Amino acid sequence: MTSGSAHDPRTIIITGASSGIGKKAAVALAAGGATVAVVGRNPERTRAVAEEVGGIAYVCDFDRLDAVRELAQKLLDAHPRIDALANNAGGLVSQRAVTADGFERTLQSNHLAPFFLTRLLLPRILESDGRVISTSSAANMFGRVRLDDLNWGKRPWLGGWGAYGTSKLLTNMFISQLAARSRVKAFAFHPGIVTTSFGMNSATMRVVSSVTNGHYGISADAGAVPLIQLAGPTTIGVPSGTYFDQLKPFGRQAPQAKNTMLAEVVWERTSEMVGLPASLD
Repeated sequence: MTSGSAHDPRTIIITGASSGIGKKAAVALAAGGATVAVVGRNPERTRAVAEEVGGIAYVCDFDRLDAVRELAQKLLDAHPRIDALANNAGGLVSQRAVTADGFERTLQSNHLAPFFLTRLLLPRILESDGRVISTSSAANMFGRVRLDDLNWGKRPWLGGWGAYGTSKLLTNMFISQLAARSRVKAFAFHPGIVTTSFGMNSATMRVVSSVTNGHYGISADAGAVPLIQLAGPTTIGVPSGTYFDQLKPFGRQAPQAKNTMLAEVVWERTSEMVGLPASLD
């Protein structure tokens, strides 16, 4: 990655920006001059971060696709340019639950909602010669896509880890297909094992945090570095569609990530699930 100018005049949208690496990235990118649209689920935290970075707060619940559509319209109305969209929202759900749209929550928050938001904003991003960045995870390695069970209703839940890993595998497939189907610059990345509030409704993560006294991973500042670099005013010297392991391109992925035919079917199925045509024409 090659550094750009010190002043970044661009507009950057960051979801999941009310805490963790999203907040750290919002602060850093705003300090570089960017206008940051702060998207979060928690109203108080989202507004506080927006005030801190001098940006606009957008509160959105990704468990509702109609709310995602409303968010997209607000962003389009407010921002004539969208130079970068960072799909950073999502999480681990310890008990299986279904959204109002009828989809398993991990699938919707980690895959369907960011796919939907990106598709709705894509024309503006393309007009701006912008890029799309999605926060993935090394957990994609234990993901397994089953087209007959995207909603994870036929497999043991086991604390949601399988569904989580699969959602991150779907993230990587989405980014590779987005790069293949359009001229947008699209990248996914694993931030590292970050010590944040992520997954604290999971018994496994609570035990790990307790045993290590909260020191089981890297800091949120360190975890935010790939997001800041990929969303910032930099030239990314690798092909669009690349998955980064932190700052290292071409990170390890589950074998299904290389299955182009499966990724194409997933794109088509996902488009159908959110009510959009598969074609970007």
